[in-house]
Amino acid sequence: MFELDRENTDASEMRMAVVSAIQDLMKINDKVIALEADLGSASGWAKIKKSNPDRFINVGIAEANMVGVAAGLSLIGFIPFIHSFAPFVSRRVFDQIFISGAYSQNTINIYASDPGFTVAANGGTHTTFEDIALYRTIPDALICDAADFVQMRWIIKNFADLKGIHFVRANRKPIANIYKEGSEFEFGKGNILKKGHDILLIAAGQLVSDALNAAESLEKKGISVEVIDMFCIKPLDKDLILKEIKDKRAIISFENHSIIGGLGSAIAEVLAENACGIPLKRIGVNDRFGQVGTADFLQKEFGLTQSVVVDFALSLQN
Repeated sequence: MFELDRENTDASEMRMAVVSAIQDLMKINDKVIALEADLGSASGWAKIKKSNPDRFINVGIAEANMVGVAAGLSLIGFIPFIHSFAPFVSRRVFDQIFISGAYSQNTINIYASDPGFTVAANGGTHTTFEDIALYRTIPDALICDAADFVQMRWIIKNFADLKGIHFVRANRKPIANIYKEGSEFEFGKGNILKKGHDILLIAAGQLVSDALNAAESLEKKGISVEVIDMFCIKPLDKDLILKEIKDKRAIISFENHSIIGGLGSAIAEVLAENACGIPLKRIGVNDRFGQVGTADFLQKEFGLTQSVVVDFALSLQN
C-alpha cells in the first residue's frame, strides 16, 4: 500500500535513492555488485566505491563493455546494477542489452539517469526521448519511470529479487515528493493518486507531480480529473486503464518521452485493441531531437508542463 506525502518539501536527490538502496542491498546480499561507466561523481556511485570497494567496478567510458561485464557476472550468480546517462544505457548499448542480457537470459538492473528534458545543459547528444520505446521491444523487460525518491528506493530494492532485464529512469537531482516513506508498490500495477469522473490523466516519472498540480488546478475550474501514476510502463496495467476509462470524456497521457513508443503509445494500443472509442491526447515530445538549456526551459520548450495539460482539458469544454 502507498500513501501520499506532497506536503513534504524536503526532497532528496534521486541518485541518492539509488545509492542508498544498493548499499542496503549489499548489506544483506553479497551477490549484489555495482558497475559504473566513469560517472561515479555524477551518479553518486563513488559512495558505493567507498563503502563497498570490492563490489564496485568502474569500466571507464565503455558502456557496451559494461553491459558485457554485467552479463558475465550474472552468468556466475551475481546481481549486477549498472548506471550511465539514459542515452548511453539505451540506444548506445541496445544490442548488448538485447543479446548478452535478455536473449542470453541474464539479469541486468539498469539505472538510466537524466532522461528527456532533465538532461539540461548536456544537450542534444545526451538527450533521450526514445529509451522507453527501445526497451519496450525487449521480450519480458521490466520498465519503470520513478515518480519520486521513495518509489525509486522501492524499485531498486525490488529489482534485486527478480531475474531478467530491469530498467528504471529518473533525474539525478531532487524532484517533488509524492509518496510517504514506507509506501509499497507492485510492478505491473498503476497507482490511482486522485479520483475523478471527467478526464483520466495517466502520467509517469517526474511529471506525476505536474499531473497532480494540473488536476488540482482543473478541479477549481469545475473539471474533475483522475490521476494515475503509471510508474511501471512494462508490463502495463491494462486492466486498470480499461476499468478507469468508464464514463470518462477523454484520456491524457503525460510523459517525459517521445509520443512515439512510450507510455502514450502503450495506452493507445490498449484502447485500440479493446475498441474503446474514447479520445486520447498524448502529451509528450513530438518527434524532435534534444537541445541545450536548463531543465525548466527544456520542459517548457518541449511542451511538458502542467499548463499544457490544463489547456487541453479546458479545450474539451468548447
